[in-house]
Amino acid sequence: MDFSGTWEVYSEENLNEFLTVIGAPEMIVKMRKKVKPVIVIEQNGKDFTYKIKTPIRTQVHTFTLGKESEMTTMDGRKLKCTVRVEDGKLISETDKFTSVREIQGDEMIETITVGSVTFISRSKRA
Repeated sequence: MDFSGTWEVYSEENLNEFLTVIGAPEMIVKMRKKVKPVIVIEQNGKDFTYKIKTPIRTQVHTFTLGKESEMTTMDGRKLKCTVRVEDGKLISETDKFTSVREIQGDEMIETITVGSVTFISRSKRA
């Protein structure tokens, strides 16, 4: 599955609950309610660069499939994460959450589960 491209988020479900359960600062919660990020993914074999762009900042994560990497949350916290491919889906796991990113037709859907809260983000290629 080729995740490369620029993706514009158009729909988010349970954003507020998700941000609350992960302990995001109020400033981040207020900003994210108003802003839909643009995601740019560059894939080169097993190596990925993943950029999340908002008007306030751009976050860049790099990772290699199957290898542990460090990612930074929007509020600066560091997380260890391993990303793998399973049935054409990118699955990221940390000790705090699981993220499943998949392409369905012309959409990219990300489902993040933290405890009993599930956040769903839908994007279309720009």
